[in-house]
Amino acid sequence: MFERIERVPGDAILGLIEAFKQDPNPEKVDLGVGVYRDAHGNTPVLASVKKAEKRLLDNERTKSYIGSHGDPEYGRAILSLVLGAHSPVLAADRASATQSPGGTGALRLAADFIRSQLPGKSVWLSDPTWPNHLGIFEAAGINIERYPYVSDDNRLDFKGMRDCLASIPEGDVVVLHACCHNPSGFDLNAEQWQEVLEIVKRRKLLPLIDFAYQGFGDGLEDDAYGARLLAENLGEAIITSSCSKNFGLYRERTGCLIMVAQDSEQMQNVRSQIAITARENYSNPPAHGAAIVSEILGDEALRAEWEEEVTGMRDRINSLRHDFVEALRPHGLSERFAFIRDQRGMFSYTGLSPEQVDRLRDEFAIYMVRSGRANVAGLAADKLDYVARAIASVVD
Repeated sequence: MFERIERVPGDAILGLIEAFKQDPNPEKVDLGVGVYRDAHGNTPVLASVKKAEKRLLDNERTKSYIGSHGDPEYGRAILSLVLGAHSPVLAADRASATQSPGGTGALRLAADFIRSQLPGKSVWLSDPTWPNHLGIFEAAGINIERYPYVSDDNRLDFKGMRDCLASIPEGDVVVLHACCHNPSGFDLNAEQWQEVLEIVKRRKLLPLIDFAYQGFGDGLEDDAYGARLLAENLGEAIITSSCSKNFGLYRERTGCLIMVAQDSEQMQNVRSQIAITARENYSNPPAHGAAIVSEILGDEALRAEWEEEVTGMRDRINSLRHDFVEALRPHGLSERFAFIRDQRGMFSYTGLSPEQVDRLRDEFAIYMVRSGRANVAGLAADKLDYVARAIASVVD
């Protein structure tokens, strides 16, 4: 039977990783893979995480299942982190947390819920968006539509976004990036979030807010502005949260699906359906990463240390953005690429064409996704001039 199975192309980013590893050029630079890297090119284990893990190792007494919704303590901690310690949504018991295998697992739970409970509804994704958004919702059997987000001149196209959202059929689902838009780095400001809220409310849309980078934009509280605004002012919302970036728990697959409903009774109905969805998908989530997060957020000293580490990662990324634009100045390109300084998060939509990206790889061993998305956190200070010279040689 297997003789009928066809080979399909591998994931483009995984292919980049392998090509980078095989490249013998000592000057090579990896701007493709989407993980945070420090000044030495490493993806470190946070000191707060190591301390929490040691406590868990010393005190853990069981490896039993933790239930389809996951660890309740973790759920409470994430609800407070995402929605705010004094959230009126939490005070009204309108929100529920379901631990998931990473932010991707939370998105798949949301997709399966939409397919089963909201049949016939389309999901609207920004153009561009994280490529796996397409795969997740397509695999769930949901119709996908797109709304504009980045213009042809590589700027945030808020007018195009706003006009499209205003025409979406009532009841459809719109996926919004809470902060650090992947892949563009272009984020909405407070005024734009308010306009989105009014459109979503008027059109009776269901927002699905992908919150994968809390703390990597402008701060843990500031980055939550859009998610909190919509949760507090709408009767229904979905939020997917990830601890991969801000806790550095990439391989521990630690995420959360947050459902916001009209009231506590409706929330229990929704929560019961999410439990079934999780049970049929993976049964129980992994426990270790969630236990680390709970330990850190539940301890005043550990939390303070973690927040300082998040600030350090964010400041490094934002400093690299500024320094990279300055490195382009001698080549007369600082104004052309000034937007990099204003973008947020790890990624930048550089505006480079696929052909220019290919030249960077072939001639300079600089690797990035062919869409022109670059992981700014992959830069090192001693490589800024090299990358700037390379870009100057391939742009028109």
